[in-house]
Amino acid sequence: MKADTDTQHAATHESRMLIDGKLVDGEAGSFVNINPATEENLGEVSDASKADMLRAIDAARRSFDETGWSTDHQLRRRCLEQLHDAIESEKEELREELIREVGAPRAVTHGPQLDAPLADGLRYPARLIDTFPWETDLGDQVVSVTGVNTTRKVWHEPVGVVGAITPWNFPFEVVLNKLGQALATGNTVVLKPAPDTPFNATRLGRLIAEQTDIPAGVVNVVTASDHFVGEELTLSPKVDMISFTGSTAVGKRIMEKGAATMKRLFLELGGKSATIVLEDADFEFACMLGIGPLMHAGQGCAAPTRMLLPRSRYDEGVAILKNLYENIAAGDPQDPGTLCGPVISARQQARILGYIGRGVEEGATLLVGSAEAPARFDRGFWVDPTLFTDVDNSMTIAQEEIFGPVLAVIPYDDEDDAVRIANDSAYGLAGNVMSGSLERSLRVARRLRAGFIGLNGTVGYGADTPFGGYKDSGVGRQNGLAGFGQYTEIKSVAYPAQ
Repeated sequence: MKADTDTQHAATHESRMLIDGKLVDGEAGSFVNINPATEENLGEVSDASKADMLRAIDAARRSFDETGWSTDHQLRRRCLEQLHDAIESEKEELREELIREVGAPRAVTHGPQLDAPLADGLRYPARLIDTFPWETDLGDQVVSVTGVNTTRKVWHEPVGVVGAITPWNFPFEVVLNKLGQALATGNTVVLKPAPDTPFNATRLGRLIAEQTDIPAGVVNVVTASDHFVGEELTLSPKVDMISFTGSTAVGKRIMEKGAATMKRLFLELGGKSATIVLEDADFEFACMLGIGPLMHAGQGCAAPTRMLLPRSRYDEGVAILKNLYENIAAGDPQDPGTLCGPVISARQQARILGYIGRGVEEGATLLVGSAEAPARFDRGFWVDPTLFTDVDNSMTIAQEEIFGPVLAVIPYDDEDDAVRIANDSAYGLAGNVMSGSLERSLRVARRLRAGFIGLNGTVGYGADTPFGGYKDSGVGRQNGLAGFGQYTEIKSVAYPAQ
């Protein structure tokens, strides 16, 4: 392990992987974890080989097939509660770790990066173990094809081995929500975290090994710099399901590669979410949602990166947004007042700046921001808050996921036109509607082809709330009963009535 003692709560990084109940080094050596705000070396983490991954898959397969994990409800609940308590005991160390390796602003760790998922990401599925309808009685009936009075049951059983592949933007939040539901339903897991942000996952591996009764092989954490090591999860016939959060392009590859072994899939993918501000909205309040793409530098799949304003009040809304964007700057994620931190890597920085340049080339007005990296930083990966106006929805910056602090403001004619523009996207993950009338905002929400809609500034986030999208935004849902159930198979059983 390596220690960083710059703060009161020192972040002690776990470099080892968890395979078959043991903390081990990787056969491929190690790779460096970089702080995106400072480019400093945070420490090294084990680099898995293909053989390491195959050992982890074998361990998960064996623990599912040969132990009582899949059937012992009380054990599963106890283990999830133990893991929750273990994380709580190191919460402040984990907070510092997330600020460093993710570049997550400190303020955001008190919300969706850490505190919000930790509150119920494990405890909600643990409670569901006792209340979920594992068995449903359909009653007795004389079945026409046999003429026999038959008792009919429907059983929910775990899928088996789950390959969980997680992203770098909200790594702990995604990992916890995948582990909570997959484990509560009796599955075993091989977790492959993003190489950009491995330490939060290896920390969980250590806590599982040292502070819980989770049997060996039930959870395996495999870190690798080579993405093709993770693809072994998609290819292996021993893995029953892939639970993936990340880009749509990778999600499509997983779907294609997993077809040969009929993988069950949960894919939570990209988005290009729109906020519709209706003309009867409180514009000062409604346009505050325009800073959504600045939280964590816009590195969120559900970030509302398109704002639709009525032509009748377009100039008014743009003036409000311009003032907001001119007064928010990218800054040190350690500062409690920072909203917009760094982006994760030099590659991502170049990609975002390329999109900004493309927006200018296609004729949008770059009202705030720049297609150049801010000169005031001599280290780190930074993009200043960027506001485009006079955007046509056919432009690249309105159609493709930028994953940076960039907002495209689009005018519309009437309510029908706003709905058309919002739905004119390959994605359908999230959206917002702002109106002075709840009835009207509900009516518009029903017309939007997206899976997660907030009305008048609200967000329905929580472990009990299904999250996922339509169209290219994915397949399945994270969290809620819908998310819990997708980690199960359904078995219909019939026998002669007694």
